[in-house]
Amino acid sequence: MNFRRTSSAQPAIIYLLVQSITWPATAHAAPPRPVLAEPTAQACLDHPPADMACIPAGWFVRGRDDGPANEKPSGQAWLQTYYMDLLEVTFAQYQSCVRKGKCQPAKPIYSDFNRAKQPMVAMTWFDARDYCKAVGKQLPTEAQWEKAARGADGDLYPWGNEPVDCSRAVIQDGRGRSCGVAKNGLARLADVGRTFEVPSRPAYRYGIHDLVGNAWEWVADWFSADYAKCGEACQGIDPKGLCAGADRCAKSKEKVLRGGSWYWDASYATGTYRRPYVPENKPTSHFGFRCAATWAQAQQLSGTTR
Repeated sequence: MNFRRTSSAQPAIIYLLVQSITWPATAHAAPPRPVLAEPTAQACLDHPPADMACIPAGWFVRGRDDGPANEKPSGQAWLQTYYMDLLEVTFAQYQSCVRKGKCQPAKPIYSDFNRAKQPMVAMTWFDARDYCKAVGKQLPTEAQWEKAARGADGDLYPWGNEPVDCSRAVIQDGRGRSCGVAKNGLARLADVGRTFEVPSRPAYRYGIHDLVGNAWEWVADWFSADYAKCGEACQGIDPKGLCAGADRCAKSKEKVLRGGSWYWDASYATGTYRRPYVPENKPTSHFGFRCAATWAQAQQLSGTTR
């Protein structure tokens, strides 16, 4: 979780706030693939959209059996070729969208979070969704985010299974939040830390930066207690989660965030950790996002037919 303006809602999510277990990264046999007719895979475009990575179609391992309960059980899902932003959406990019009248006004509520290349944070899920729509993209599904982070074989991190530390992601470590970098502004809030300008760390799988650490990222899906309870909505071909990620869902009140952040320790900064939060983002937390694109959207963005 990221730093809050108030603590009034903490009891409802206290089980998330106090978790400090670093779940071990262990190798396991891949879960069996469902017997399904696979769609025809779309090839990656010769000329991808600027600052986006192609994630090729195919099966991938989602979830794991040796982590928190909401990550269970592991299984396999098939995703059509899609594209993912290389970087988190920045403060400058979002404010440009606001000036053009295409996005709702939103800004971080804390100082030292408004540098041009820092991740845009503190907007609602709806604001993040609308930004992606405004630029011809969409929020990634939870499955798309996880495949981009873990690859096809179910690694725990974007770089493989080696433990996360501050050389690989912006997290809290022994020096403090944001790898020990203080936040400018009020001295009493210096140890809150801050996000780093992107890219903050090297590119890993698919050439993508900062999928874990730096800022939590909104995804399209509604939260389910685990993948078994989600059922068919989280399985098979291009799963979109409960209520297919619609704006409202009678089965859930919270959307999903992925990736951990500068504020929290290594146990949150994995390719599997799932965090629920209300899409209205109240009380305000400093969550970020990045966009994804379908193959068809990528064609439009790149101006190509192949």
